[in-house]
Amino acid sequence: MTEAVAGSVDWPHIARELADDLATDAVEREQVGGPPLDEVARLRESGLLTLLVPAAHGGGGADWRTAYAVVRTVAAADGAVGHLLGSHYFLSHSPRFFARPERAARVERAFTAGQWFWGGGLASHEPPLMLTPTADGHLLDGHQGYGSGVGVADRLVVRAAVPGTGEPLAVLVDPTHPGVVSGSGGDTFGQRLAAGGAVGFDSVPVTSDGVLGSLSADEGALSPFAGLAAPAARLVSAQFCLGVAEGLLGEVREHARAVRPLWQPLSATLRPGKPPHPWPGCPPPDPYVLTAYGELAVAARAASALADQAVAALSEGLARGEGLDDDECAEIAVLASAAEAAASRAAQEITTRALDAVGASAAFTRHGLDRFWRDTRTHTLREPVAHRLREVGDYVLHGAHPAFSLPI
Repeated sequence: MTEAVAGSVDWPHIARELADDLATDAVEREQVGGPPLDEVARLRESGLLTLLVPAAHGGGGADWRTAYAVVRTVAAADGAVGHLLGSHYFLSHSPRFFARPERAARVERAFTAGQWFWGGGLASHEPPLMLTPTADGHLLDGHQGYGSGVGVADRLVVRAAVPGTGEPLAVLVDPTHPGVVSGSGGDTFGQRLAAGGAVGFDSVPVTSDGVLGSLSADEGALSPFAGLAAPAARLVSAQFCLGVAEGLLGEVREHARAVRPLWQPLSATLRPGKPPHPWPGCPPPDPYVLTAYGELAVAARAASALADQAVAALSEGLARGEGLDDDECAEIAVLASAAEAAASRAAQEITTRALDAVGASAAFTRHGLDRFWRDTRTHTLREPVAHRLREVGDYVLHGAHPAFSLPI
């Protein structure tokens, strides 16, 4: 893809078209469950998988601001697919954060040529895999309790440690090797199409280009630019939460506009150029419902504004490149943590209370409104907001820089 062509692509429009397509059967697909093979194929056909790759390496040449908007649009239609895409963006961009530029370029060219979908995870919450040097590369062994998209990924990025030193590394793995075995963990009540779960590795070969770089949280081990990987990942989480919350608010709004009393003639609600209005004698809208919807809309907009501020700060930091310093990286990381905390809280409140505006019919399985709550709660259980609030508080009170950590 040339620079001219890449710059002319309307990625938000493509994302909206994909979201509209996903929305047509989102309820049915979510209730059936199963591996999201068709969903990943739709992502691949849309061209969105390589959106962040530079045009010089065959990708879309877009920036993180665009990628976040795409994740939010897709998550509003289908939370599980939005989660898959957001994780893919972060993991496929990890060579840019952790690998040397020439190695990252080789990986990106192979990625675009193969149109890989990326899965896995780099969180430090569990014992790392072991990466043992050999005469012609490395062997990967161990078990990871959870990884995103492991059931459908073309490539996995995982965290592994070097025997002896224990240094954690980001490692790129081909999951088609017989030593890679996906296990249990994908039976959650939400995000049923996210293909997440456990994965094991038994003497799986890793090439030299597959060892991307260090993930050490020790002071000075990572450059401030590499440290931006943490806020970049936090903002993927924030955009997912906002997308799901906004998706449910949209569903509730459409439901409220469509529902009318059984005795009310349809013609009474249709006036050319005018919004629907009650037939004389029809009860006015419930003021408590209107107040609740107003409160939830305010919560969504406030969290969205904070997320936009964090995305702008991250974009400036990425533009600084290796000129970024530790204090600037810390400020961006704290702002991203605050945005994730606000988005998480807003999403939990909205996906719980918005159903009150619908009433008893919100419980009907055919509407599938519960999927928004289940997708949100599954995500927020993996990423507790308390940790982000502690980071923000420690920074505000003591100026403490957040420790480098990546979400699940």
